[in-house]
Amino acid sequence: MNEYLKNRLANLETHLKAENPDVVEVLPTYFKLDKMLYRMGVLDRETSLAGRISWWPLIAILGTFSAGKSTFINDYVGEKLQGTGNQAVDDKFTVICYGKSGQTLPGTALDADPRFPFYRMSREIEKVAPGEGKRIESYLQLRTTDRDKIKGKILIDSPGFDADDQRRSTLRLTDHIIDLSDLVLVFFDARHPEPGAMQDTLEHLVARTKNRTDATKFFYILNQMDTAAREDNPEEVVGAWQRALAQAGLTAGRFFTIYNEGAAVPIEDGALRERFSAKRDTDLAAIHRRMDEVEVQRNYRIVSMLETVANTLEDDMVPRLRQALARWRRLVLIGDGIALAVMLLAVPGAMIGFGWWPAPEVFGFDWIKAHLPEIGAGLLALLVMAGSYHFWMRTLAAGRVAATLTEAFGQMELDLRTGFRKSTAYWRPLFAKNPAGWGKGAMRRLRGIREGVALHIQHLNDRYADPSGKSDQTDQTDQTVEGGE
Repeated sequence: MNEYLKNRLANLETHLKAENPDVVEVLPTYFKLDKMLYRMGVLDRETSLAGRISWWPLIAILGTFSAGKSTFINDYVGEKLQGTGNQAVDDKFTVICYGKSGQTLPGTALDADPRFPFYRMSREIEKVAPGEGKRIESYLQLRTTDRDKIKGKILIDSPGFDADDQRRSTLRLTDHIIDLSDLVLVFFDARHPEPGAMQDTLEHLVARTKNRTDATKFFYILNQMDTAAREDNPEEVVGAWQRALAQAGLTAGRFFTIYNEGAAVPIEDGALRERFSAKRDTDLAAIHRRMDEVEVQRNYRIVSMLETVANTLEDDMVPRLRQALARWRRLVLIGDGIALAVMLLAVPGAMIGFGWWPAPEVFGFDWIKAHLPEIGAGLLALLVMAGSYHFWMRTLAAGRVAATLTEAFGQMELDLRTGFRKSTAYWRPLFAKNPAGWGKGAMRRLRGIREGVALHIQHLNDRYADPSGKSDQTDQTDQTVEGGE
């Protein structure tokens, strides 16, 4: 760990003590897991897992063009922060947080500040879209507001999502936001009742969530539902979207139907208006309640992320690295076998052809003794050639296998390829079955990390839950003592 990273993590700890003391005790456990991942080569020593998560509650608002995302945000915050309209009005990801200045700041404010979840995001964009990283201003902006509603949380408003013509860099940002968020609100527009035409959007925003361990953080919202009141059967509009989501693989998450009262189309039928209004109020209340609870959810997710990484490491990464090592070993042995066969067949023939091999009646101990220096030099040359070929073959085979491995594995985007490279370094035994940094000691340390996670969860439960009601009894005792005085 370099000095820069140490200072950055120290600043993070200082900031957490002031802003979110409930999770400060989790930091040392993150650092223990960092050390394990450094040894395995799957985490760059210039980074930390603590820098790959958002330590502040994060709510992402994603969706299609003109789905009412900005109107929803403005209504929730109580201020017109985002432009609204039927067409795309903003082509950037807008990060909204509390601030007394009430300003719009450039993307650099996010890219250069480790306290935000987009720290050094320009580098990640550069990896998937060379040349785009320097254009971070085209992708991100920061807006602040002094409204109390936004205190303690960060909102991210996405540009309208149209997966057909999105650049890879925008998709990379979308995936990054989804991974970091504690709550993801996915908006669809009820005015476009043909969900089949949005299949690409559904694929990216819905289908990719079905195998996630945190799939319940997704809320699917059919907005501007007031327009469906004009339909002969408005329930069919909802049903069409629900079927489309199911076909895309939705197995978790919740489905809501809402509309904004101020921008709504008047509903003439009184009974229908009352029914729509009651459903909207119920769903909006549920959404807002979940948004207000996001800070507690974030504390649990910060802790549970340690368990997620531990499980990913033991159940997925290590087996994949073992399989990769087995493929690499097989390729090296095949190459060595071919080289040995060539040497056994070609070398004696070449020696005889050049007259370096004696006639049968001459060959014997005396001949060997007389030509010992030449024989020794020849054997040494063969060993050097065989060794050079072997290590060349190791490198060649490692390159072929490494090309099939990813540099961003799992939610924490661990570097499977570099971990494999470290496991096939020249000093590593060819027949080592475990990847570098993995063994009984590592498994013991991982058990210790899991035990630490359990303790952290218990401490959070002590703060937020009280099954026995002891805190009420304590409060009553305190009141009795004060009353007696």
